[in-house]
Amino acid sequence: MSNLFVVAYDDLATANQVRAKLFELSKQHLVELEDAVVVERREDGHIKLHQAVNHMAVGAAGGAVWGGVIGLLFLAPLLGAAVGAAAGAAGGSLTDTGINDSFMKDLSQNLRPGAAALFVLVKHAAGDKVVPQIASFGGQLVQTSLSGAEEEQLRAAIKAAQTGPAAADTGSPAGASGAPEAPEAPGAQTA
Repeated sequence: MSNLFVVAYDDLATANQVRAKLFELSKQHLVELEDAVVVERREDGHIKLHQAVNHMAVGAAGGAVWGGVIGLLFLAPLLGAAVGAAAGAAGGSLTDTGINDSFMKDLSQNLRPGAAALFVLVKHAAGDKVVPQIASFGGQLVQTSLSGAEEEQLRAAIKAAQTGPAAADTGSPAGASGAPEAPEAPGAQTA
């Protein structure tokens, strides 16, 4: 089962750095990611999703290949590729895998303009190795899908990682991906 983690950051650059770090940790097999999306609240208040995978581009590429193959059968490979690319792009734009886009947009309405949040769906992680590397970026753990006890263990592990190795040794729950905590959401609007 995958776990969801949402972390708010003061700016888009930091959220992108954390996502890049998670991809690096994934290559080291320390974390297995199902999805990682950076959500930005622009200065004009609009919400922009920065998906890790562009489904429209993937669909267009696949459609062009299959359209070209089918076009060869009818002696019109360029026309087939063009039609296939258009159909693939249309199908790809309708594809939504991982974290629900509407959920991310709704939750990100609380960010202040200029802030960003990182939404991560984690299948498995070596929390004791991931948390210290992610905690150094700051931010606030906004939401998780962990149980209350597991979330408290994660928050304790984050606090220990932020205060340094001299802090109490608190392990994070199995399968948890770390995200730092702050008293108030950096980027959260106050009503």
